[in-house]
Amino acid sequence: MIELPVVSSEKKSKKPNWLRVKLPVGKEYAKVRKLVDTYQLHTICESGNCPNMGECWGAGTATFMILGNVCTRSCTFCAVATGRPSEYDTDEPRRVAEAIQLMEVKHAVITSVNRDELKDRGAEIWYQTVKMVKELSPSTTIETLIPDVKGNWEALYRMISAGQEVASHNMETIERLYRRVRPQAKYPRSLEQLKLMKEYGKRTKSGIMLGLGETDDEVYKAMDDLVENGLDILTLGQYLQPTKMHLEVVEYVHPDKFAHFKEEGLKRGLKYVESGPLVRSSYHAERHVNV
Repeated sequence: MIELPVVSSEKKSKKPNWLRVKLPVGKEYAKVRKLVDTYQLHTICESGNCPNMGECWGAGTATFMILGNVCTRSCTFCAVATGRPSEYDTDEPRRVAEAIQLMEVKHAVITSVNRDELKDRGAEIWYQTVKMVKELSPSTTIETLIPDVKGNWEALYRMISAGQEVASHNMETIERLYRRVRPQAKYPRSLEQLKLMKEYGKRTKSGIMLGLGETDDEVYKAMDDLVENGLDILTLGQYLQPTKMHLEVVEYVHPDKFAHFKEEGLKRGLKYVESGPLVRSSYHAERHVNV
């Protein structure tokens, strides 16, 4: 087993240098900021406190979050607000599509909060959003990062039938930590969701956070499980505690360890692995379309 340096829990109050990011500035960042505000859109970049927002928005890209910004789940790692959503905006697909057209986005990433209270889990809004983006921007490729649909496979098939090139669903962590990290989700069910998306004919993708107390062997096991269920693309990134109310960071994983996990993932049969401390599921997503 490879032994590489980490910053232990005793030292985790100070982030290491490799996690420092630049403040968001620049003309393109301002352009995206204005479009998001004008069209009253939600982005996971903001709601999830993503450290790459400056880089991605500066490049003219953003990950749009549909179906509101209040989630019915209470995952202990996530900065998105938890509660009973009141928002169900049938005009949202049009606004998202027009914003993407104005931004001249070549590759769009669309995600959503969980809407467990909806019978179709929000599937119709998902379908209409992807369809309208394709109608207004036919050359734009799309990745849809779909949350856990709680085994509603009919809803899942509706969500992935609109023409997107990549369908993704994040595992988030290894099996042992599931109850603590994703209390309303189930490890086998998330694997099954990815398997069904692959069987439908989609290029599939998932993401795992490191630094929550997982062992190397548990990461390898998760990789093997994902390969067994047909996964194409995996992202690995450092978990960062969004507020004091969320799970604490157990360790800051060294960039060399991330590089090692990338090699291991490719050896185990994954087609593409994006692995690094600042990697998030939509980071460099445009590279994942044709792998």
